[in-house]
Amino acid sequence: MKRQQSGMMRMERNWGLLFALPAILGLLIFTIGPITASFIFSLTDWTIGGQMSFIGLENYQTILTKDTTFSQSMFVTTYYALGSVPLGLTAAFIIALLLNQKVKGLSIFRTIYYLPTIVPSIANTMLWLWMFNPDFGLLNSLLESVGLPGSKWIYDESTAIPSLIMMSTWGIGNTVIIFLAGLQSVPTHLYEAAEVDGGNLWHKFFHITIPSMTPTIFFNLVMSLIGTFQAFNQAYVMTNGGPNNATLFYVFYLWRTAFTETKIGYASALAWILFFVIMVLTVLIFSTSKKWVHYEGGERS
Repeated sequence: MKRQQSGMMRMERNWGLLFALPAILGLLIFTIGPITASFIFSLTDWTIGGQMSFIGLENYQTILTKDTTFSQSMFVTTYYALGSVPLGLTAAFIIALLLNQKVKGLSIFRTIYYLPTIVPSIANTMLWLWMFNPDFGLLNSLLESVGLPGSKWIYDESTAIPSLIMMSTWGIGNTVIIFLAGLQSVPTHLYEAAEVDGGNLWHKFFHITIPSMTPTIFFNLVMSLIGTFQAFNQAYVMTNGGPNNATLFYVFYLWRTAFTETKIGYASALAWILFFVIMVLTVLIFSTSKKWVHYEGGERS
């Protein structure tokens, strides 16, 4: 009997491994393999078509102490993140609040706000490239129609990043949907209890809605921060990092180092530094979450 059970268990294990094998191979070949290879490359001076030599931490030392383009790209990316993350989260939260109301044609409004998300990123970027055009773009035409002076938008160093921050609110559809799902999960009996106690709209918003939404805000904050530090299309399609490196995003600088200058070893080191920056920022956010993220039942993260 024991031998029969052992044979059945062995057969189930083998079938389980067989069905899981494609996923395991995919993880090893397309995720763990490239990660391991990039770390090894970051310790070399490998350029495409050239000899590979092991140089230890020299790439990291050069990046952190001598590479002024690295500091410029990190400044640009941080500037963009500090502007686009708060603006995007605030705009998405306000839109989600509006879409959570019971008004006529609500499904149409929800579709309209989500549509930019399903449009390919490159198509969105080309659309904004036309809107930002200082000669015949939509934005300057609107400004001129109300008697305001036009702007050079992404074609001027001082307005390039603010323009891209404004553009980032175009693609907040996913964040809106997540906020909307969070709003609809807030227990209605809490609002009813507040009404019984004489609470008005503001009391319900600040003492029920905001605390109940902190887990959703926390999730969107982390995801938005990671997304902004990986900004690439704007610089690749619209500005090529200009004018005068004013929009030289970190990932664009990494891509240019790897595939234009063919310095794969140096680019791999840049990638690992970006990984550590994002990891540190994420850990910091998680550490502060204990003070402001509230879960149902009074539990905190």
